[in-house]
Amino acid sequence: MSGQIKIPATYMRGGTSKGVFFRLQDLPEAAQVPGEYRDALLMRVIGSPDPYGKHTDGMGGATSSTSKTVIISKSTQPDHDVDYLYGQVAIDKAFVDWTGNCGNLSTAVGPFAISSGLMDPSRVPRDGICTVRVWQANIGKTILVHVPMQAGQVQELGDFELDGVTFPAAEVVLEFIDPADDGEAGGGSMFPTGHVIDDLDVPGVGSFKASMITAGIPTIFLNAADLGYTGAELQDAINNDVAALAKFEAIRTAGALKMGIIKTADEIATRQHSPKVAFVAPPADYVSSGGKHIAATDIDLLARALSMGKLHHAMMGTASVAIATAASVPGTVVNLAAGGGKRDAVRFGHPSGTLRVGADVSEHEGEWVVTKAVMSRSARVLMKGEVYVPAPV
Repeated sequence: MSGQIKIPATYMRGGTSKGVFFRLQDLPEAAQVPGEYRDALLMRVIGSPDPYGKHTDGMGGATSSTSKTVIISKSTQPDHDVDYLYGQVAIDKAFVDWTGNCGNLSTAVGPFAISSGLMDPSRVPRDGICTVRVWQANIGKTILVHVPMQAGQVQELGDFELDGVTFPAAEVVLEFIDPADDGEAGGGSMFPTGHVIDDLDVPGVGSFKASMITAGIPTIFLNAADLGYTGAELQDAINNDVAALAKFEAIRTAGALKMGIIKTADEIATRQHSPKVAFVAPPADYVSSGGKHIAATDIDLLARALSMGKLHHAMMGTASVAIATAASVPGTVVNLAAGGGKRDAVRFGHPSGTLRVGADVSEHEGEWVVTKAVMSRSARVLMKGEVYVPAPV
């Protein structure tokens, strides 16, 4: 039996997610490059695959929001500070999905880069805001993370409240630059089908009005009412319904095929992280999972999204980018749920509360283009030291 190895690591919360952060240079040499060894190592760090679904023997939290790994290195790209690689670790399967980004953990990339010595010191102010230029390596996009600094240190504590996170912290503003897909689906169009709304035929399930967009992360938006929902559902209403989860996976498969992300239905098994499926509805009163009363007058629409096969407890950061962008384009399912018309920001209600997001979009020669999407999150170091893991064979 080989012994355990220890790897410098930082356990961080970013937005409504948690993950294990590594500097590329601190990983074992065999894990510094993509491949089976890296995947096996990260799965063992998290504690996957776990047929019990608990992650008792690892750092994971047995949810899609807490089964995440991040690798950061000095950037190989001009005019960027760090490269950010994100691995979504499956819970009960031996699989790491590298196909997308985590918008929530993007928040923590900036603070991690500063505190881990990966930033040029001349770019880090003693006080004020440090803008960390992040290259998101999974999808080839730029994210600007605006990190507050105080006395030469990352300011983590503050009074910014984020629904889905129990305690307040310092506000971190994120700018997702040119967040639409460059070519994985639909030849680079933000709407890969060529339409802002389509009829999506799902074999064995039915036909739905859908808006399919690639901004932030490929996302399939549907009307809650068409699915038999109000849009105010909490996790237990869907995650305990095996038939409903199977229906959503069938919708996800049909949408991925129509968007050109996959060529055959079997390929969806290798893309658990994307595309996402979300459903929306006009604003209505509801009570969040934390017991907070959300008034219809305080939001523009209701939004719910599934991540890794389950309804998310709040809203994924990348899906929030998709919501912001779709809401800004007249005629999409999201835009119509928010009341229609042109807008540059929306506040939507999710299972844990509300979130305001904005996007700059414009139409050029019949094509919709998004320049950037903006939102606020927070991040905090939870633990720093070494993670112990049995060496992969």
